[in-house]
Amino acid sequence: MKLDIRRIYTLIDTTFAESDKPADPPLRKVAAIAIVANPYAGRYVDDLKPMIDASVALGQQLAEVAVAALAPYRAQSYGKAGIVGLAGEQEHANALLTTAFAEPLRAALGGGKAWISSLTKRAAPGTTIDVPLASKDALFVRSHYDGMSINLPDSPMPDEIAVIFCVANRGRINARVGGLRLEDARGQDGLV
Repeated sequence: MKLDIRRIYTLIDTTFAESDKPADPPLRKVAAIAIVANPYAGRYVDDLKPMIDASVALGQQLAEVAVAALAPYRAQSYGKAGIVGLAGEQEHANALLTTAFAEPLRAALGGGKAWISSLTKRAAPGTTIDVPLASKDALFVRSHYDGMSINLPDSPMPDEIAVIFCVANRGRINARVGGLRLEDARGQDGLV
């Protein structure tokens, strides 16, 4: 199976200060979003493996978009999400966000030991989804618990799926609630 990509969005959100305190470096969040035709819209299909296999190429393409948009910074955190149109099932979005999709993303970022936080839902065009972000190497790094709100005014149509990959170059601005710090993380098991 080859996925039919109908559109790619790239969203860049750069924050230079918060509460009158400059951010050094600025916090840049990037979302690379592919709108793909849902080959299973309107019907039940038991075996979603062809969709999972096809997600590898999609992961490679979105990784390239995200890395380019994040430059000159490198990713410290990541997250993923999917919105399936109303003629599909939530499981269709999940099939496009498995480890097969994620491995090309990790490779493009130079690694990532932690699992990629994820959220999926079934919705009409114009819905908002909050993509969870966390450290790519140590999930317990509390300063990197964040998110990126995405709103797609005309997507996904009933027979489409929005596949979203987000990255950020740092943790929250002014993070100060304690916990494991990025510089103290071992990055061995994806947790600490």
